[in-house]
Amino acid sequence: MLSWEEFEEKEVKPVKAETQEKKAEPAPQPQEEQVEQPKVALQTGSLSDRLERAKKAVADFDKQTGEEALQGMGSRVDVDQKAMINCRADVNQLVPFKYDWAWQKYLDGCANHWMPQEINMTPDVALWKNEDGLSDDERKIVMRSLGFFSTADSLVANNLVLSIYRHITNPECRQYLLRQSFEEAIHTHAYQYIIQSLGMDEAELFNMYREVPSVARKASWALDFTKELDDPNFVTGEAKQDKKLLRNLIAFYCVLEGIFFYCGFTQILSMGRRNKMTGTSEQFQYILRDESMHLNFGIDMINQIKLENPHLWDEEMQDQAAGMILQGMELEIEYARDTMPRGVLGMNASMMEEYLNYIANRRLVQLGLPEEFPKAENPFPWMSEIMDLRKEKNFFETRVIEYQTGGALNWD
Repeated sequence: MLSWEEFEEKEVKPVKAETQEKKAEPAPQPQEEQVEQPKVALQTGSLSDRLERAKKAVADFDKQTGEEALQGMGSRVDVDQKAMINCRADVNQLVPFKYDWAWQKYLDGCANHWMPQEINMTPDVALWKNEDGLSDDERKIVMRSLGFFSTADSLVANNLVLSIYRHITNPECRQYLLRQSFEEAIHTHAYQYIIQSLGMDEAELFNMYREVPSVARKASWALDFTKELDDPNFVTGEAKQDKKLLRNLIAFYCVLEGIFFYCGFTQILSMGRRNKMTGTSEQFQYILRDESMHLNFGIDMINQIKLENPHLWDEEMQDQAAGMILQGMELEIEYARDTMPRGVLGMNASMMEEYLNYIANRRLVQLGLPEEFPKAENPFPWMSEIMDLRKEKNFFETRVIEYQTGGALNWD
């Protein structure tokens, strides 16, 4: 858990101006004739001097410099030299591909590009401002969802950029990680756009992960798996360290994105199905399309690491992975009970608990672990077509197609 320390603002007292100011007498100016220097000549000489120094530095440059850092990278990369972690092959050589699935997911992510401003929020604004437009329970769901997700995607992005990217040593996977990081930024932008459009208190929403227990507990649980990897001195290469990286990947892909998002997304999409908060629901559909790809990529990456490093996937690690998934499920059930104290939108906390049992089973099986709830079923079958991208409908058929292109940019 995070420690919630309160910081007192120190009052800064203004310095009182003196009531009477002494007039300083101007210092005597030297009566020397100032000669204007030839500016062009000086500039030309300065540039010439810099150029000569640059040429000399290049001539004196030690061509052996950096060879130690490039050890093992001096030749073209063979596909068999590539590995998910602890690879000495040059990560700057993108091809030949070893993991075609990673490159394909990068291409799919680019094809799904969208921006928050493309969605019409006018109906949502009118409904939100109408005192009778939504029930108190529905308003609570919207607030809680925006409060958690507005920060959750930032947590994911920070973990990707500051931790994961450094330790994944395959270039095509890194390419997708860069795309995912950008998508996380778009998601955070989307939540901010919704919050701003509806005229909500931005400070309240973006600080909810510090102030609302059911939201804070989920964020705190995830952050606990980034502490060690955030250390700039953290390196992989030993089983103990490699397991820490693997646990981080399971926590963020299988739990944070694979479990913690499900209750809130189901609630918001259920509102959209009832023609409520349609703009917000549409944004969540696009975000969910991205998140489904993130989840599938993360599981593929985890399983590839297991395949290449079977010693990491020992009985202890399997027990920890299963425990993490079940912990995440319990935290999401807590969140469901907090956001749905009564039945709303055709669902209730008990139905959501069964759904999360079903989702936890799927995560366990995807990692090659046995189900924990063999009788669990999906009480929201309409979610599967959205979550699993089986939907034939084009999510983007309602998008604005007038994009700003290179020809419209002013390069002056």
